[in-house]
Amino acid sequence: MSEPLLQVERLAKRFGGIVATDDIRLTVLPGELHALIGPNGAGKTTLIAQLSGQLVADSGRIRFAGHDITRLRPPRRSRLGLARSFQITSLFLDMSVLDNVALAVQAHAGHSFHFWHDARLETGLRAPARAALARVGLDGRAEWPASALSHGEHRLLEIAMALAGKPRMLLLDEPMAGLGPEESARMVEMLQALKAEYTILLVEHDMEAVFALADRITVLVYGRVIATGAPRAIRADPAVREAYLGEDEAEAGHG
Repeated sequence: MSEPLLQVERLAKRFGGIVATDDIRLTVLPGELHALIGPNGAGKTTLIAQLSGQLVADSGRIRFAGHDITRLRPPRRSRLGLARSFQITSLFLDMSVLDNVALAVQAHAGHSFHFWHDARLETGLRAPARAALARVGLDGRAEWPASALSHGEHRLLEIAMALAGKPRMLLLDEPMAGLGPEESARMVEMLQALKAEYTILLVEHDMEAVFALADRITVLVYGRVIATGAPRAIRADPAVREAYLGEDEAEAGHG
């Protein structure tokens, strides 16, 4: 078995008396799409924020690509190749789709936003931005204002912005939230293609998508890992069924 690209050891985060993540151990292997599931309030988004550096862990250790990144700030983690889909928290809706991604390229390179207007025409920014848009199927929308995109296309644009820095691993936090059936199907198809090129940690509530995409699944409940395994094993796990999936979902896995 290859060495993990991401290794989490005994990670914990508390907010006052609330335990958000508790003694979490997690490994993600190179080339793997690893899904993280659990009920609302399980600690999934807190864990993603700890991995990306937006929240500092109270205890535990995070190793990525052979580096201890536990105390590194988000830009340092990004330069090592760890990208979060919503790392830039909002799109610039009055700017073009291409300019949004070019800004992400600029941010990854460590340039100041203050120089953005001087840099908008730089080939070094726009060529990788166009490549990222093509990767998610938005190259035909490059010159549109971001405000003209649908909700699903906004999700794809955010992923293109994450891809702009040529990451080694993607942290995707509910990329299908709020999507309709057609947009969800498009997102699943795109993620299926991306998993051939990138290691992915996916947080997602759409269980049909999770079981279609994941190589392995980790289940969080009340901030703790209760199970990790292949999709078939997770469907059959009594503790997972009781805590999260429910009898109907478990039975569907045997069909």
